[in-house]
Amino acid sequence: MPSIGIIGGTDGPFGAAFLGMMIIAYLLGNISPSTLLAKAKGIDIKSEGSGNAGTTNALRVMGKKAGAITLVVDVLKGVVAVLLGNLVCGHLCAMFCVLAAMLGHIWPVFYRFKGGKGVATAFGALLGLNPLLALAALAIVIIVVLISKRMSVGSIVVALLFPVLCKFLEPDFVLLGSMLAILIIVKHRSNIARLFKGEEPKMSIFK
Repeated sequence: MPSIGIIGGTDGPFGAAFLGMMIIAYLLGNISPSTLLAKAKGIDIKSEGSGNAGTTNALRVMGKKAGAITLVVDVLKGVVAVLLGNLVCGHLCAMFCVLAAMLGHIWPVFYRFKGGKGVATAFGALLGLNPLLALAALAIVIIVVLISKRMSVGSIVVALLFPVLCKFLEPDFVLLGSMLAILIIVKHRSNIARLFKGEEPKMSIFK
């Protein structure tokens, strides 16, 4: 079915408004607070710690304040991307904007396609799409992180369970949600390797 938005009216999956919103969502995903904060401190975030431009590495390399700012901005850009998509051309567009924003975070054109792992941005995008789905995923992450003391474990576990959550809470998002989950797992392949070797560090916030 076509999606109906407040501003854009009826627009199919290949319409100009639909595709335009996906591009905007991707570009919003390009915003990298950890990269900008690190640059202000004379640090190349991609050469420090895990080399990842996300919340966990910002926390490890620059401390709690930088980690908190990175988390908030990464979440907000996901929320804004999806809410705009829904406003312009409806719920179907919003679902695609979830994936577009995450792709923009993981492979940002403005940073030579080297970004973060997309977990915080995915959460923000899901919050804009379906708050109950986002909060259910967050609850799983919190429980697993508190037990394992590793953000990577929480991210991997919630990715594995995410298609099931979609089945119950957002059935039309199962396919795109499965793609999102696969992306998260793929981006955590180095973490998975370290976990098997017993070399994955615990989050510094637990020290």
